Formats: sequence, C-alpha cells, structure tokens
Amino acid sequence: MSRAATAKDRVDSALSRLEAMVDERLSAEQARSEELSARLAKVESEHEELKRVAIEVEARLERAMEYIRSLLAADQS
Repeated sequence: MSRAATAKDRVDSALSRLEAMVDERLSAEQARSEELSARLAKVESEHEELKRVAIEVEARLERAMEYIRSLLAADQS
C-alpha cells in the first residue's frame, strides 16, 4: 500500500471514530434533554398543585378570620 493510501485510511478511520463519538454524545445529550424535560413538566405540575392548595388555604383562612371577627363582634355587643 502506498503512503497516500495508508494516510487516507488513517484519516478515514479517525473520521469514523470521531463521527461515532459525536453520535454517541448527541444521543446522550438528547436523552438528558428528554429527562430534563420530563422533570420540568413534573415540577411545573407540582407548582400548579401547590398554587391551588395555597389559594384554598388562603380562602379557608379568610373564612376563619371572618368567623372570628363575627364572634368577637357578637361578644362585644
């Protein structure tokens, strides 16, 4: 085999290895992206649930405060 053919084979081999490494990295990053996307969706869902609970608690506290005010007003009468 000539030197040029040997050099070409080595370059082709190096490029193939590089392409394989890039493909592997791309696949890993895509999997990580999908995992992060799923985690984000879960966190957003939990955040919405916490907001609903906070609104409910706020409403219940408001009703309790109104009830206490009415009892205090009745007691002062």
